[in-house]
This record gives sequence, structure tokens and C-alpha cells, in this order.
Amino acid sequence: MAATIEMGMVKQLRERTGAGMLDCKKALEECGGDMEKAIESLRKKGLAAAAKKAGRIAAEGVVDSYIHGNGRIGVLVEVNIETDFAAQNADFRAFVKDVAMQVAAAKPEYVRREEVPEAVVEKEKEIIRAQSEKEGKPAAVVEKMLAGRIEKYYKEACLLEQPWIKDPGKTIKDLLTERIAAIGENISIRRFARFERGEGIEKKEENFADEVSKQIQKS
Repeated sequence: MAATIEMGMVKQLRERTGAGMLDCKKALEECGGDMEKAIESLRKKGLAAAAKKAGRIAAEGVVDSYIHGNGRIGVLVEVNIETDFAAQNADFRAFVKDVAMQVAAAKPEYVRREEVPEAVVEKEKEIIRAQSEKEGKPAAVVEKMLAGRIEKYYKEACLLEQPWIKDPGKTIKDLLTERIAAIGENISIRRFARFERGEGIEKKEENFADEVSKQIQKS
């Protein structure tokens, strides 16, 4: 016998996934009323749809800012979406703010790995080789280590590949894909600028990134 799908279940699923009421009802029906299976089903469908949307032009959106506490760190980000209407969406605006906070706390240098100049990658390889040679590792071993070390560099330097400061189990790219699926339009993080007071001036070292993270956790 088919499970009875109550409106409360549908509302709960909508709150947890952001999917439409009809989609939530259908997912629950298909999954026999199992909430967790319905969430997984909606997520799979949403991510598949998000992948199709990724190639669409996103020229609207917003430029937003995040200023850390007493003005020590300031960030500007431009995040694009397909329509001006969607740019007013509360979930989209929250995503933009999360991106700005991520930039403040994690100090990425680029949005995506494709933006990293080849000269920078080669410089990183030179540093890795020099460090490995000092450790006395054979040349063959060093070359094998390079790929892994470069991947680590990308995860540290590229915004989309960084663990999200609010949930390290996700990358910013994962978060982006989820928002595309939930909102239904392509979203693109175009660029950012990060300013740290006194940056480049010799001064006492302070870990502003940890301070930003702590403030975010309290919010």
C-alpha cells in the first residue's frame, strides 16, 4: 500500500531542500514517505539539472562587500546570475555573502584553477623540487610527489576548491552547485578583491583568518 504523504512532510522536505512543493510531494511518493531517501533523490535531480545550467550566460547579479569587525579586512565580490529577478533572491544574496566571508577568512588568490598562470604553477614546482631535494628524496620520487603537491596548492589558492569555512565537508564549488540547483539559474563567481589593513607594511603578525572564522561561527 502506498504511503500517505501528509502536507507537514512536504513542508518539512521543502524546508530542508529548498525544492518546490510539487517536487517534494512527488519525491516523497516515489520514496514511500522516506524523508532521507526523498532528500537524496531531490539532490541527485537538482545537481544533474545544475550541471546542464552551468554553460548558460550569467550577466546579472551583484557586487557585494564584507567588512570584518573593526575594519581590518574588507572584501568585494562580483557574483553573476542569469536574471535580475533571481539576483534579488534571498538565497542568492546569502550565497554571495558567504563567498565574501570565505575570501576574507581563507585568502584565496584566484577564483578557479584555470586562472592560475602557468608561470606560477612552474614556480610552485620549483619550490617543491627544492624542498624535496633538501629532504634527500630521489628525483623519481620527487616527480611523483609534484602532482599531489600541486593539487594541494590549487585547493589552497583557488576559491572554488577551498573547503567552505562554515562546513569543511563541502568545497565552495559544491556550495555553488547546490545554489544553482536550488535557485534554478546558472551562477558564476566572477571576481573578488581582498584588502587587509596594513598589508605589505612590516608589522606584528596576527592571524586575521582565524578571527574572521570565529566571528562567522558566532553569527
